[in-house]
Amino acid sequence: MANGNGLSVDAASALSPRLAPRLALDAMGGDKAPGMVVDGARRAAERNPDSRFLFFGRKEQLDPLLKASPFLCERSEVRHTEDVIKSDLPPAQALRHGRESSLGRAIRAVADGEADCIVSAGNTGALMALAKFRLRMLTGILRPAICCYFINRNAETVLLDSGANVDSSTEMLVQFALMGDAFARTGLGVANPRVGLLNIGAEAIKGRLEVRQAAKFFEENSELLSYCGFVEGDDLLSGRVDVVVADGFSGNIALKAMEGTANAMLLFLQEMFRSSLFARLGYLFARSALRRLQRRVDPRNYNGAVLLGLDGLVIKSHGGTDALGFANAASLGINVVRRGFMARIKEQLRQTQRQKQNDRRSASSTSQAAPHNAP
Repeated sequence: MANGNGLSVDAASALSPRLAPRLALDAMGGDKAPGMVVDGARRAAERNPDSRFLFFGRKEQLDPLLKASPFLCERSEVRHTEDVIKSDLPPAQALRHGRESSLGRAIRAVADGEADCIVSAGNTGALMALAKFRLRMLTGILRPAICCYFINRNAETVLLDSGANVDSSTEMLVQFALMGDAFARTGLGVANPRVGLLNIGAEAIKGRLEVRQAAKFFEENSELLSYCGFVEGDDLLSGRVDVVVADGFSGNIALKAMEGTANAMLLFLQEMFRSSLFARLGYLFARSALRRLQRRVDPRNYNGAVLLGLDGLVIKSHGGTDALGFANAASLGINVVRRGFMARIKEQLRQTQRQKQNDRRSASSTSQAAPHNAP
């Protein structure tokens, strides 16, 4: 039985907000841990006073930091772990030797139902390997995807996959689109996300076969999401779509190119305003506007990538971020928990599977009903 939103009654009830989101934090992950993690959690707690935090790390380092913040301390618990995964440890070794580390035990807390989401600024490869091992994949999902978001002309744009998979099949691209749609709804609060496929042109005949087949699937199954066609690289920041879907190779290059361009533009502006006395005077008049621009493009405000496709919520924070960036990653985790991301994506995957089964039945019926020529 479905409600007015097209979701089953059971799924709709599962989407009801959790009153007290519980986050498992890898307190030892990141260049400035554990101080950055604790300070970031404090900021996230102040924004979300109903949230709860489970810290995994060295107790002798964490206890003094938490005692200095009574507001956070009363909402937190520390689980002592002596082992820490280093930033350069290969994923295979992390999988063999890192299960009792701060990262490994934080992931286990999600798998065991003690926490709703894990947030870590630690080793990305280790996080992916341990999360896949402990949480497993969602039923029907072929591969996980790294989902990030960035500013556009109007609001934010979701991009996935941004590096987990070099090659992606048609079915993988379809799954990425469904997961990206669910993330945009729950993580960013977009009511009806517009979805596009990253391609080398807007024409239907252009691009890889897998991309064109994914486009055809969404054109024929328009009830699954709001598909808006192909998106070219120069359109990523326009705000025309809310979700951009790509294979990990193309997505990662697009993301890094945008980051590099933004950094270069800020450097060019600094060089221009230092170039002459009149330029320095011009800076004095433009200073407030430039500071607003700097705040708007500050990557810390968009910190936090979600590893989608796992049967549990995993947020990856940038390893070199500070407390503000980590607070934003933690707040992102709280938002997706509160808005029922896991229930929504599971329901969307069930709808897609039913649609595929109906398509196969229809194709089979058409084949059987077709007249056969006599030999």
